[in-house]
Amino acid sequence: MGAGSSSILGTEGDGGAHETGLGDLPESCIAEVMLRLDPPEICRLARLSRTFRGAASGDFLWETKLPKNYTYLLEKAFGVKGRELLRGRKEIYARLCRRNPFDGGTKEFWLEKYKGRLCMSISSKVLLITGMDDRRYWNYIPTKESRFHFVAYLQQIWWFEVNGEIEFNFPPGIYSLYFRLHLGRATRRLGHRICSTEHVHGWNIKPVRFQLWTSDGQHALCHCNLDEPGRWIRYHVGDFIIESAEVATKVKFSMKQIDCTHTKGGLCVDSVLICPKGLRQGKVFPPC
Repeated sequence: MGAGSSSILGTEGDGGAHETGLGDLPESCIAEVMLRLDPPEICRLARLSRTFRGAASGDFLWETKLPKNYTYLLEKAFGVKGRELLRGRKEIYARLCRRNPFDGGTKEFWLEKYKGRLCMSISSKVLLITGMDDRRYWNYIPTKESRFHFVAYLQQIWWFEVNGEIEFNFPPGIYSLYFRLHLGRATRRLGHRICSTEHVHGWNIKPVRFQLWTSDGQHALCHCNLDEPGRWIRYHVGDFIIESAEVATKVKFSMKQIDCTHTKGGLCVDSVLICPKGLRQGKVFPPC
């Protein structure tokens, strides 16, 4: 029974049954099955046998898993010689699933490994922050809790405004944009995380206004009170749709609280995240 469940036996009278295993299947048949699987599932099947491993290495298979504009992404990450550095489509997919910094390391993109969809993170260092040049209000502080190793920290200000933009050839799809924020200043002491909230104030009086605009006329707006000191929270600004990767799309985004009847402070601004709509939080970031 056990052998029969995992193999096909020859007909009776053959002078000894011939046992056929999964490894005897034609490589082309295995590849057809793999076309319908996600990349992690393909890699697990590749461990079964040499035939499965060969089918899992075919360029035509991985071409279907890559975004259609993957050559643009390679050039963005590695320059004009990107296509020469990585030849096999499987190798290209694996490399694009890692962190790929660009624009001097202030931005990075990667593919989430399950569906090959694009994600992006933008450092606070390239955001236009009102009052950033005055250390009485803002300063950059080092931290291991940011992918970019620094966050912008607000001590106190009357006019709170942060703006930014990105122009990029996004693969087609629906994307969500978030600000990653933290109330309080986190440090480590004797191996323990400690959060100081001495500067946190003013965020429960009026909500922050979040907005985004795209170069093709899309717009999203929401209002949200900042809360839960001591936790990094992704505040959803809105969604936008990309129809084609052939044309670069400019996305502008902002958050404001400009009611000057009161001050606000104690806020860390880490980054802006752009990812496919509905992607679960645990599947967003690749290994550091």
